[in-house]
Amino acid sequence: MLLPFYAYFSVYLQIPGLVILTLLQTSVMLETLMNLVRQQSGEAIIKNPAVPNEHNDTAMQSVMDGIMGGLQQQAQGGNIGGLLSTIMGQQGGASNLQNPIIGGIMNNVVGSLMGRLGVSQGVASGIASAVVPMVLEKLFSKATDPSDSSIDVGGIMSQATGNQQAASVDWMGMASTAMADGKLDMSDVMRVAGGFMGGGGQQGGGGLGGMLGGLFGK
Repeated sequence: MLLPFYAYFSVYLQIPGLVILTLLQTSVMLETLMNLVRQQSGEAIIKNPAVPNEHNDTAMQSVMDGIMGGLQQQAQGGNIGGLLSTIMGQQGGASNLQNPIIGGIMNNVVGSLMGRLGVSQGVASGIASAVVPMVLEKLFSKATDPSDSSIDVGGIMSQATGNQQAASVDWMGMASTAMADGKLDMSDVMRVAGGFMGGGGQQGGGGLGGMLGGLFGK
């Protein structure tokens, strides 16, 4: 089976005089995400009379693709702060359907299901509502759990931004510092970024602050 295009995004390991391309982190994340989709798809897809049994795998793949595409839309559309805040459990986290991040991802899943399966908007919306919030809640919980090595926040942000440098950023450390005022936005992240590189200023062209600026157009 051919993987969707984002499955070939990768993390580069820098070694003096050599750049090694590895797909390991991407592969693990996609496998984790698909497993979560399968776990949540029993009633919504497998037992759904609107989805023929021979289309169950396509439906679950469509949900996964829609989630990944939705994460990319949020990140690459400039809403890095909102996405990171949601991953960290702010704004009600993934269970809050009023969260525009979750709403945007769900809309992308609905479009993916309608396009792949030809189901009605009502059927696609029902599947998305039943599966997406639970999948994202579990995905984000695993990413922020230090005892779970299957996926981390950097892996999600790398895939969402399409930039392998994001995998090496200490997102949880920055977010924890930035949320000192009880909320998190991109200005908070940029404000503390330099501190993680030994006091480099957020406006500097080098270090973590400069890299984040380059990543997110700041």
